[in-house]
Amino acid sequence: MMDKTFDPARIEARWSAAWEMAGAFKAGRIEAEPYTIVIPPPNVTGSLHMGHALNNTLQDILCRYWRMKGRDVLWQPGTDHAGIATQMVVERKLAAEGKPDRRSMGRDRFLDEVWSWKEESGGTIIHQLKRLGASCDWSRERFTMGNREEGEKGQMQRAVLQFFVTLREKDLLYKAKRLVNWDPKLLTAISDLEVEQREVKGHMWYFRYPLAGVEFNPEDERSFITIATTRPETMLGDGAVAVHPENERLGWMIGKQVMLPLVNRLIPVIADEYADPEKGTGAVKITAAHDFNDYQVAKRHNVPLINLMTPTAHMVDEPHMPEAYRGLDRYECRKRVVADLDALQLLAKIEPHTHMVPHGDRSGVVIEPLLTDQWYVDVKPLAEKAMAWVRKGQIRIHPANREADFFRWMENIEPWCVSRQLWWGHQIPAWYGPDILADGRLAYEVGNTDKLAMRREGRFICLGEPEAISKAQEFYGCDVKITSSLDTAIELSQNTSDNNIYIWRDPDVLDTWFSSALWPFSTMGWPDETPELARYYPGSALVTGFDILFFWVARMMMASAATDQAPPFHTVYLHGLVRDEKGRKMSKSVGNVIDPLVVIEALGADALRFTLASLAAQGRDPKLGVKTAEGYRNFCTKLWNASRFAEMNECRAVSGFDPKAVKLPLNRWIMGEADRALAEIEAGIEGYKFNEAALSAYRFTWNIVCDWYLELAKPVLQGEDSDIAFSSEVGTGSREENASKQWNAKDETRAAVALVLDRTVTMLHPFMPFITEELNAAYGEFAGETTAFSSEVGTGSREENASGNKRGQLCTGQWPQPIGLADASAEAEIGFMVDLISEIRSARAEMNVPVATLAPLVFVGADAAGVTRAKAAEDALRRMARVSEIRFMHEAPAQSVQIVVQGQVACLPLAGIIDFAAEKKRLTGEREKLMKDMDGTRRKLDNPDFVARAPEEVIEENRERLAEAENRIARIDEALKRLG
Repeated sequence: MMDKTFDPARIEARWSAAWEMAGAFKAGRIEAEPYTIVIPPPNVTGSLHMGHALNNTLQDILCRYWRMKGRDVLWQPGTDHAGIATQMVVERKLAAEGKPDRRSMGRDRFLDEVWSWKEESGGTIIHQLKRLGASCDWSRERFTMGNREEGEKGQMQRAVLQFFVTLREKDLLYKAKRLVNWDPKLLTAISDLEVEQREVKGHMWYFRYPLAGVEFNPEDERSFITIATTRPETMLGDGAVAVHPENERLGWMIGKQVMLPLVNRLIPVIADEYADPEKGTGAVKITAAHDFNDYQVAKRHNVPLINLMTPTAHMVDEPHMPEAYRGLDRYECRKRVVADLDALQLLAKIEPHTHMVPHGDRSGVVIEPLLTDQWYVDVKPLAEKAMAWVRKGQIRIHPANREADFFRWMENIEPWCVSRQLWWGHQIPAWYGPDILADGRLAYEVGNTDKLAMRREGRFICLGEPEAISKAQEFYGCDVKITSSLDTAIELSQNTSDNNIYIWRDPDVLDTWFSSALWPFSTMGWPDETPELARYYPGSALVTGFDILFFWVARMMMASAATDQAPPFHTVYLHGLVRDEKGRKMSKSVGNVIDPLVVIEALGADALRFTLASLAAQGRDPKLGVKTAEGYRNFCTKLWNASRFAEMNECRAVSGFDPKAVKLPLNRWIMGEADRALAEIEAGIEGYKFNEAALSAYRFTWNIVCDWYLELAKPVLQGEDSDIAFSSEVGTGSREENASKQWNAKDETRAAVALVLDRTVTMLHPFMPFITEELNAAYGEFAGETTAFSSEVGTGSREENASGNKRGQLCTGQWPQPIGLADASAEAEIGFMVDLISEIRSARAEMNVPVATLAPLVFVGADAAGVTRAKAAEDALRRMARVSEIRFMHEAPAQSVQIVVQGQVACLPLAGIIDFAAEKKRLTGEREKLMKDMDGTRRKLDNPDFVARAPEEVIEENRERLAEAENRIARIDEALKRLG
């Protein structure tokens, strides 16, 4: 007997355990066609947020659907080592415990601390994904750093080393001094994805640079050029001033020189289109070593790159730095520069200025563009191959409009900086050694290099220490030992009498994205030739957020190209970013973050999953509100109560029941509706239109099955039995045996209800796995079947699983096949009844008819067929539309509201029930107010200034308000028309 109320917490815990015990999600149906998805690996430091919930819900829908379709599904799970985030977490933990910091304890001890943390706390997000119902093959969980015991001998780390070496062998890997995003707190380069642009209220400073050879006069604009900057301290490293070549006001200065204040160095005025004549002063200072745009200008004009800062964002102690500023923090230097320029009458003015400033998303400090030595991958040739795959249709991107973004970025791709100045991560497999000078002496000081090559003396890129030692010994012709650093190598070479040569490994680690780029094939065993790699690579689909199309998706394509493999996946589905119900980005500072775990605790995982699926429209950001999720919790309750209704009315599955043989028009109608819903859900899932699939499932379950089918079936289920002869195809016996059987309408409807609910929960299972699995078991129990939990059950078809009076788990069951019953006459009869009741309800609501009030229904000018159809619907009309009686007349009564359904005219006589004049006045007044509001909203949306300045969520809110008003006016017009 089913519980009276739906309790998601109880059933979710039970079914999670049951699935795990049964190994329900393990790949390995060798006879079936593979279907592979690799999970976008969440950070090992992470906890479930709404983006994860959306991403994994959509993947799970696909995996559960295709598993039920009979495919050998591998949903490959795992986590990313998250270099910066993990290092920060562990450093904070050490500080909280009063332990030495990482530099005090040294690299090896610190990495031991990280691995210990990972073993204790690194599985949080995996457990949370299981709570969401993610049906990954958890037995194959992978980690981008492999495991502690195997280290670089382990397959996941070997994959990274092999990739690095492969890039070198293809001459795609080099080291260069270039501008990077530098985090002065974490002391590492970071990727663009790890930079967060924040709006800051700051200032714009205007400085005068005196023209060389002309006496400076602050009142004479021809004796100086004015520049504007938000970072005064960087003027100390200016290498030029740029003016647009067509700048009529300042063009005469191009080719001249100005004296760089405080530094007293002459710098040229150059012509470059980067300087916008309409922006600022029209002249732009070029600080090539501290600004990405300036860096590009400098490359075009051979402007010197002058580094001003140390990695900690203090001014360098170098000859090119004026002594007064050496060693100062960048902001202290800013204050002094402004004060000193003011004293020299070179500060023209200061203005308040709000602008976007890059911050490290982990450290929270302002990022400094800094000139450093880093490792780079020349990705241009790899991008060409990836673009060719997309152009040829070997990789399809959904929604299609994202292809343009993909090509725009790939066509303008820059070299990829892959090194990070961290300790946690894959250490770069490059070893350095001393140079051999012309006289045979060894020089351990390593000079700057622009491009790595194996030919350069003393550098070895290898798969590990043994290979590095072997190559170094072959190169030097003597014994080689590995030491920890260049400084140690120099010390040992000077203080020992042995003849060893010392080499040391690059201390940097690889960008986290470097290892995650290998995810589609490293998780399958590459670089080894494994059975999994042969069977499950390439992937069938990839589901991820559009915001990492370039940072991850494109890099996976390029990694596959670099390693001479097939495209890593056939389809890429890019979903939007979850926003709040007003369209705002979720933010802790705004206070609008919705925690998925809180929603799961309150409403259940199924309600959250269905909410997210219903909002996942292609090309749009889902706008999530708690009330929406509450609505789908009610949907779960509706399905639960419908199942309890079926149980109370003894609607149980009947072995051998043939749905195509039903006789009642109501039952024939619902079989056609079930097929229609099945087709819509399949089309939605297979077309990555998850919202359409979910809403089709919702409409069928709530509107068709619960609101109409079960309501219309009540008189049959709760009335007297009536015999109906069935065709000879019914039953499991012989034709002659079946022909003698007599089934009644109640029995037929009971069997039909059971079958429809069974198909309903099966179609809903990819979206709502917990409640559907529970109901599937309840249906089986009511039918005398036992639900199997062992790993042997559930791998075959639904029919095979049911043999032996056992019902398999729904998650490994069979997706429904179409029933194939299309009955136009039943559809017309029941469709007329549904449409008529709906129109009556709508008309009553529009006219403010009190809910409890009964009213007659008059059919006007009905022919014989119409009369028959109307009388057949009389019982339903009385119960479901508050109709007191039905009449047939040639003309409509006075003061009646007209309804037209499938060409049949019906009227609700409302004289004495409502005041027609008052209703017209009310509706007209509401219409006028709406028109006035719409006019104001249109004026806003037609105002270019409003559209340019207003946040996107405000614009969208106004558009939605306008659409809602237009829809309401259409309904009011229909109501006024009915009032006459």
